[in-house]
Amino acid sequence: MWQSTFHDHIIRNDADYLRIWEYIGANPAKWREDCYYTETEEYTMSKKEEKTNVMRILDQKKIPYTPHAYPHGKDEAPDGVSVAQSLGLDPARVFKTLVTKGASGGYYVFDIPVAATLDLKKAAKAVGEKSVAMLHSKELLPLTGYVHGGCSPIGMKKQFPTVFHETALDQETIFVSAGKIGFQVELSPADLMQLVRGRAADVTAAAE
Repeated sequence: MWQSTFHDHIIRNDADYLRIWEYIGANPAKWREDCYYTETEEYTMSKKEEKTNVMRILDQKKIPYTPHAYPHGKDEAPDGVSVAQSLGLDPARVFKTLVTKGASGGYYVFDIPVAATLDLKKAAKAVGEKSVAMLHSKELLPLTGYVHGGCSPIGMKKQFPTVFHETALDQETIFVSAGKIGFQVELSPADLMQLVRGRAADVTAAAE
């Protein structure tokens, strides 16, 4: 959108060379003055080539995906709904990854839409446990290798039983964390479930 056309130039002499050199040198600075410039656009452009471990795993497995970057504070992760809004997405397509511990001592991963709440009774039933409880934030990094706000179902230190809320199957693609705050990956729910050996069930609380 910034420049829909371009022009070829023949450099015939030093004056032509200097003019072209100045034009190229000034363009990045002028981008901030352009009517299409936004901080979000610049942030996305600067981050689009950065790879996370999740992206490298998807590349290795030859699973199609689209990376997305979103702005965030230096020391804190935005909530999932805010992430969806910053990417211009329906929150129903953006899934958050929650880790729980069952009464038996086992660990379970649940991926649900960011605006939804995990129903612990439904979650326990889905994995055959008497009960499950949310994992404490301080336990997340040692167990999964991910921090709060950047937890992904892909690439945890160990593959735990994973359940997606059933609405994931209604979407052509869904978004999950790319394993680092500021990054999401968009991919087919079928591909994602196959990769993490996940399944679908109704595990969210009814909307009030």
